[in-house]
Amino acid sequence: MWLFPNDGLFPKNRRVGNASIDLKFPPIISTLKYKWRFSLEEQKTEGQRLVEKLAFEIKPCWGTAGEEDRLAIAEFAEDYKKFIDKGKTEREFNAECLAILKEDGFIDLETVLSQGKKLKAGDKVYQDNRGKALLFAVIGHASIKEGVNIVGAHIDSPRIDMKTNPLYEDGGFALFDTHYYGGIKHYQWTTVPLAMHGVVFNKNGEKRTVCIGEDARDPVFVITDLLPHLAREQMQKKADEFVGGEELNVLAGSEPFKDEKVKERVKLTILNLLNQRYGITEESFASAELEFVPAHKARDVGLDRSLIGAYGHDDRCCAYTAFHAARSFAGKGETQGTVPEKTVVCLLSDKEEIGSIGNTGARSRLFENFIAYLCSQTLERYSDIDLRRTLNRSAMLSTDVNAAYDPNFSDVSDQKTASYCGKGLALSKYTGVRGKVGGSDANAEFLQKVQRILDTRNIRWQFGDLGKVDKGGGGTIAQYAAHLGVEVLDCGIPVLSMHSPFEVISKIDLWTAYKGYAAFLKDA
Repeated sequence: MWLFPNDGLFPKNRRVGNASIDLKFPPIISTLKYKWRFSLEEQKTEGQRLVEKLAFEIKPCWGTAGEEDRLAIAEFAEDYKKFIDKGKTEREFNAECLAILKEDGFIDLETVLSQGKKLKAGDKVYQDNRGKALLFAVIGHASIKEGVNIVGAHIDSPRIDMKTNPLYEDGGFALFDTHYYGGIKHYQWTTVPLAMHGVVFNKNGEKRTVCIGEDARDPVFVITDLLPHLAREQMQKKADEFVGGEELNVLAGSEPFKDEKVKERVKLTILNLLNQRYGITEESFASAELEFVPAHKARDVGLDRSLIGAYGHDDRCCAYTAFHAARSFAGKGETQGTVPEKTVVCLLSDKEEIGSIGNTGARSRLFENFIAYLCSQTLERYSDIDLRRTLNRSAMLSTDVNAAYDPNFSDVSDQKTASYCGKGLALSKYTGVRGKVGGSDANAEFLQKVQRILDTRNIRWQFGDLGKVDKGGGGTIAQYAAHLGVEVLDCGIPVLSMHSPFEVISKIDLWTAYKGYAAFLKDA
């Protein structure tokens, strides 16, 4: 009950002021405990000893967490919840990360390139790609030709995007026409309070940031649904036909403009309000990037507060932990500002949910170009051969989430290889769909190396297959790094209700991911 505030229902943490209660046993009790354990060991059968020696049992991580660990986990989770509430879109997440890097003393790589400055061990650089993808590095002691250690994640999440000519009036309502982004169950997004985020340009070409629905005083938006009394025909449809893509129209308002000589008076009211606040006209929608995301905040889930429910865990829980693991080599954190042996790189990309396409996605050359820039500024003489050698000797964790075993839907999972909430990092040797198509399959040698790193640091890990063979599957950015010759393994946090407006993860898996990613970057 240590995570509950003291409200009279649950006990306080076992502390008196700033001092912890001493629970050490006297020497005689310690001796008796040792003899008792030795006696139990003698009573074990040969089979029991073999099981301990040969079998691999995946156990919940909470059992090994002491009180100090639990306090650290709780603090880390609180920081994450605040961060993910501020970074609900790829632009916002990118901006939050960039602000932290600048505070840590990272330098824009464009400045380094323009000045022709050479980089040395301990130097810290970043590259902001159009405000929607971010790469940064801490230069290590070893030559970059020996390879770099990378953690990569994506910072986009499924959502509802506004169309380029979205605003219309029907039935006395103003509505926004939308196009969903990424793989969603349409019906999950109805009757959910939504917030509008994004950027839009006014007539003068000035970019304005939009955020409506996050402040408690703001209005919210909603996609309506049909009442059960009239939904008999709807309920006979397949689930993917309950609500069609063209029916995901967002309710924007209902008050008509006070001029009866004007048509579409409700639409005019909304246009006028947007113009007053952002200086835009209807034409501005053509170039705008406006997204609707759930308006709720990240919350603890369960009476024991061991879980976090929020929008966008996929893949921002892995992006957050990867980001902090990598930046810890330049400031506070797991590695306490230690200059790494090999150069450490973090890749936070966009567009994964729609195939990693575009110039901010992992399928583009943004990552390859970044490594080329590092080679050019750390080597005496740059050549394409050096770039290819660097990539071929590099190692990466593709830090993307996995589908957690859900007892409500157990038939889609192979329980022997499924990942479970609260049991640590999920290692996915392969991804893809039915026969590993469109996925990445890690080499046995590299997978064993990662396992050894985690085992050496006593960091819990588990298997991470994405469902039964013929039930479906998915992919990550791993395949695009592998295409460049990089050794890569998918390694992430199990998630319940993935791609829904309210996904769920375990706090201890979040903490384990951070610890695991930092260990990999240091030791790989």
